[in-house]
This record gives sequence, C-alpha cells and structure tokens, in this order.
Amino acid sequence: MSDNMLYECAIIGGGPAGLSAALVLGRARRRVIIFDNNHARNRVTREAHGFLTRDGIQPAELRRLGHEEIANYPSVEFHNERIVSIERLDQTHYELMTASGKIIRTLKILLAVGLQDEQPNIPGIERFYGTSIFSCPYCDGWEFRDQPLAVIADKNVFKLAAEVYTWSHDLIVFTNGEGQLTGEERKKLNAKNIQIVDDIISGLEGENGQLKSIRLEDGTLIDRTAAFSSPLWSHPNHFAEDLGCEPNQYGGILTDEYGRTTVWNVYAAGDSANIVPSQLIVAAGSGSAAAIGINGDLTNEFFDRVD
Repeated sequence: MSDNMLYECAIIGGGPAGLSAALVLGRARRRVIIFDNNHARNRVTREAHGFLTRDGIQPAELRRLGHEEIANYPSVEFHNERIVSIERLDQTHYELMTASGKIIRTLKILLAVGLQDEQPNIPGIERFYGTSIFSCPYCDGWEFRDQPLAVIADKNVFKLAAEVYTWSHDLIVFTNGEGQLTGEERKKLNAKNIQIVDDIISGLEGENGQLKSIRLEDGTLIDRTAAFSSPLWSHPNHFAEDLGCEPNQYGGILTDEYGRTTVWNVYAAGDSANIVPSQLIVAAGSGSAAAIGINGDLTNEFFDRVD
C-alpha cells in the first residue's frame, strides 16, 4: 500500500458483497483496495445455505475461495484492517484512516460492511446461536424440518412464526413477555394450532450448541430442538450517516440499482443497504451490481474529462 497511491475504489467490508464487487472491479482492471476485519455477521454459523453451487459451505470457506479467486487480479489489494474514519477532501477524493493510522486516498467508496446483530435478552442464547438457534428460516429451516421448533421474538413475531411454519407445524411461539402480537394475529396462530407462550424465558437447556429445551421463569421446561429468533440489528459504524447518505424505508442505505447512494462517489451493497431480504446470494448480487455502477461511472468520467 503506497502512501502516494490513489485508488479508484476503496471497499469497506469483505463479505459476499465486498468480495463480489472486488472480483468485478478486478476483472475491469481497476485499482481497488478492500478492507476487512474478519468480523462477519455469519461468523458463528457453521453452514451457509441458499447460495447456488455452494449450498452448505462454511462461511469461512466461502470467503477463502473468494480471496483465492480475486488473487488472480493484481490490481486488487486486501488489507485486514479496520477503517476508523472517512473524510471528503474535495468533490472527487476521499481520505480513509485505518485503526493503525494509515491514510488511503480513493476516488470512490463502496460501503459493504453488513449489519450487526443483537440477540434477544435470554440467558445463554449465545451458546446455541448459529448451531441450533438462527435468525433466518430460509437459511437454516430445511435442516430442522418437521422437528419441534420455537420462535423467540419480541418484534415481527407473527411474520417470523408464519415463515417458520413452512418448515415445521410443530411450532411454539415464545414472546418472552415482550412480544408484539395483535388479537387478530393470535387468532390466526391459534387456528393453525400454534401455541403461544407469553412467560419470561429464564434459560436454555442443551449441550454442545444443540438446544434441548426452553426453561420458563416458573421452572417449566418445554422441549424444542431448534429455534428462530428475531434479533435487533444495527449498522457496525456510522460512515453512511457521517457522509450524508440517506436511509431507505427499512433503515438501510438508500441506493439505486447500481449501488449509488445519494452522495456522489459513495456506493453501498449487501445487508447494510438491502436490509431485506438478507441473504448471501442477494448480497453478492448487489455487490456485483455496485461494481458495474462504479466501473461505469469511472469510465464515463474519464471520457467526459478534457485534459
């Protein structure tokens, strides 16, 4: 990384969105630098699903393969560092600072940092999350089809329960004393023989990440082999807000179909932009689209410039 190097694009985030963008931009012979601190949202998940030709792959292996493929394109640099600040120097240049104090100058920025999850306030949930407690039934429902399942949520309870019912009719909804269910939603769930438990959850029973039962505050144990929760999410940094990017209706970063945000030369892709649906293959596709937008804009700017 040269102190005098001006990169055409700096990618912040090395998940499916950032890697896909780096691949497309590398093939377009663009000078790209990608930053990743290996703190991916799905790092606790043993298998990733729904990614065509890679169904069931370990997330770390997917990233390794991505790095291996992108290594064929010498104009792309990888750095295992965290960006701590972004400053706009003028209409076309940005300056990024890493946690170690290095300064990087770039024409364009792609924000592909993903999201950060905060699990429901249930003692011990971290012991099971990613192994038998998950957030997305599309990603992990098949492996637990027709088993005794639980939905643990305080927001979007009905939506999540209705989705999980697709994979198993042996379903109990736990609101943990905080869930937001309307009377009409309760009627609909009861009509499908879905039990609703409003008691506080005091703990989870099981070994080696495998859920066995859910313990209520009064000591009652309810056997369940897996659960789906609805975690709260947040952006892992404030770069989009600091740069002035407008949010979309879901709280993500507003973009057009090519990843352009409302701030010129700043692009976004992946979960932090899409919010929903939150899928690896969707994130990868949005990264590819953003790269095409970035390359197209660089090309147009070059031909519009009169030297």
